[in-house]
Amino acid sequence: MPSLDDLRKRIVSVKSTQKITKAMKMVAAAKLRKAQENAEKGRPYSEKMQNIILNLTESISDPQNAPKLLIGTGKDQIHLCVVMTSDRGLCGGFNSNICRLAKKYFEKILKEGKNLKIITVGSKGHDQLKREYRKYIIKKLSFKNKKKISFVEADEVGKIILDLFDKNEFDKCILFFNNFKNIMTQIPEAQQIIPTEVKKDFKKNEEIFYEFEPDEDEILEDLLPKNISTQVFKAFLENSASEQGSRMTAMDSATRNAGDLVNKLTINYNRSRQAVITKELIEIISGAESL
Repeated sequence: MPSLDDLRKRIVSVKSTQKITKAMKMVAAAKLRKAQENAEKGRPYSEKMQNIILNLTESISDPQNAPKLLIGTGKDQIHLCVVMTSDRGLCGGFNSNICRLAKKYFEKILKEGKNLKIITVGSKGHDQLKREYRKYIIKKLSFKNKKKISFVEADEVGKIILDLFDKNEFDKCILFFNNFKNIMTQIPEAQQIIPTEVKKDFKKNEEIFYEFEPDEDEILEDLLPKNISTQVFKAFLENSASEQGSRMTAMDSATRNAGDLVNKLTINYNRSRQAVITKELIEIISGAESL
């Protein structure tokens, strides 16, 4: 049984931890508001851009002359997976959920006998994946020193993907990130960005007719690469909001657990203290009676 001094030190230690988790929860709550606002503002733009690309894909009459970014290489052998996680921990299951979804996809690809290449964005994802899939990781990216992730970082990731595609290094590219719903719910998502995946519920808008000025090839040459960076930036924004929401929930839970632990330790401390006092009283009374 621990001594009174040990219990006292443990109570002080847990109370200090509780103060830290409470402060982290407040910081996460403050950051969440801005991150959620940015994610919600970015969704209409990325969705509209994606819809334009999908409509263009469905409108292609001659696939042979279409840009490869729209229709792909025509093969399905080499898969590039971009796993986007955070550079910091203490955010509940945020990073683990993304890696879990990515690992399921990796296993499926490898069982089918296809080739796998991985780019990790964020050190936490890299730390989890390197144990099993180190030989498949071709690049590790981290923006830990950046105070705020902007389109510049998304464009940097996008250019790496496009450079690999131009070198015929892969046939399909899939992004893995967390889709922010609310503080309690963040849903891991896998989005195929090369070639653009036409979803089952997507309906081509027959009323939309695109007029290209000055030239179709010239516009698509600029628009398609920008769409890759836009989708990466959307994933960054969704991840940022999801990370803060998950951290806020985790720190709130940790604060309450620390409070419960302090209560239990205090009860044990009081019982032990009472036992010591009772023992001392018995010894005094026994000594007095013997005299």
